[in-house]
Amino acid sequence: MNWEGERVVVIGAARQGTALARYLAEHGAEVILTDSRPEEQLNQAREELAHLPITWVLGEHPMKLLDGATLICPSGGVPLTIPLVHETSRVGIPLSNDSQIFMQAVPCPVIGITGSAGKTTTTTLVGRMAEKAAEAGLYRKAYVGGNIGFPLISQVEEMTAKDIAVVEFSSFQLDLMTTSPKVAAVLNITPNHLDRHGSMDAYVNAKRHILAHQGPEDAAVLGYEDARAWELAQEAEGLLYAFGRDIPYGLPGTFVWNDQVWVRTDAGDEAVMPVSEISLRGEHNLLNVLAACAIAAASGWPVEIMRAGVKAFSGVEHRLEFVRTWGGADWYNDSKATSPGMSITAMQAFEEPLVILAGGRDKDLPWDGFATQVQAQADHVILFGEAAEKIRAALEQVKQQNDRTYSLDICPGLDEAVKTAAGLARPGDVVLLAPGGTSFDEFNDFEARGRRFKQLVNQLPEKE
Repeated sequence: MNWEGERVVVIGAARQGTALARYLAEHGAEVILTDSRPEEQLNQAREELAHLPITWVLGEHPMKLLDGATLICPSGGVPLTIPLVHETSRVGIPLSNDSQIFMQAVPCPVIGITGSAGKTTTTTLVGRMAEKAAEAGLYRKAYVGGNIGFPLISQVEEMTAKDIAVVEFSSFQLDLMTTSPKVAAVLNITPNHLDRHGSMDAYVNAKRHILAHQGPEDAAVLGYEDARAWELAQEAEGLLYAFGRDIPYGLPGTFVWNDQVWVRTDAGDEAVMPVSEISLRGEHNLLNVLAACAIAAASGWPVEIMRAGVKAFSGVEHRLEFVRTWGGADWYNDSKATSPGMSITAMQAFEEPLVILAGGRDKDLPWDGFATQVQAQADHVILFGEAAEKIRAALEQVKQQNDRTYSLDICPGLDEAVKTAAGLARPGDVVLLAPGGTSFDEFNDFEARGRRFKQLVNQLPEKE
């Protein structure tokens, strides 16, 4: 697209917004970057973009920004219900975002991955495979990013038709998408971000966009064990691949048989690797590996590439990340568990006595399933942050119907929660940060929360 003469309003000056504003300004657009935060909180971003002709509007999103605007681009964290975006739709100004503009500009094939849980680990695994494929001469270079790492709009200018891009898409980014990647994967769809999307139907519709615009030459990779993800199979326009411990005979994809990961393509069934050689912990991570291998198969990569990508991979930061052994207990950071369902998955990865730290800001999601899992598994529960009372109420309701007991503490924030956990943990325990809520009551993002948790744990004094 020729951006000369276009007047684009970018809403939100975090990573996605600043990357898009830079790209548009460098390509001749008149860019207005607006953020509800005050100027003093955005000094670094303003300095990084100071050399570009970008107009900043901070502290508010005034309606006058729509005057003469030809395109409005809300960043992922910006609700589409804010007055400025709502008015945009009413007056007929088109909406887009960094992901959509990237998809329109990218010259190489794109692998897109989404899901309610596991998409970052799966994207990282596929990224490792893509890098191995590039080393083998299948591509000039592999690019990995999107909702993880850097927005790839910042690198699209250096990409060529001989490259491959592996992109993680969030539901926020997919909300406005009208272009689908060549290989589109939906890992699973469970309740998440209902505070943003308003309903489960709206959330599912956002996820659906990743494959809604594919053609017959494209491929969809869907989680067979997840009912909502697999329902999308009837909408797949191109080749269909499944992944799961067991998939229907004859269907292309990946599965487990005889304690090995297998891949099925038109060429037949082929063993990838023994399950015992997967370093990632938990049943959910086995599914992530199966998903990554199915995506690789849909991309035409041989099993040697799959195997090389999985081997020696021990996980992603803030996702069941081992921090240290202290007081005889193993401490794990799963700050990325920002929904109750993701916390349940984290707890299910352990059989040891469990000390669980949960809380943060609620996403308007139910906590009854989390409470049931805690009742079955935890020995100590430490709640913190804004959601603590809502979680406590769910725990008490389930606890009244069961005999098994556990201790319950409520703390104002993460620092106090770690101190409480240090007093409770015993040799052989697992202390697990799996909040179930977002970080925004106390931190800028889950990464900041995870880093703080690791800092606190690593600062615990050695016991005499």
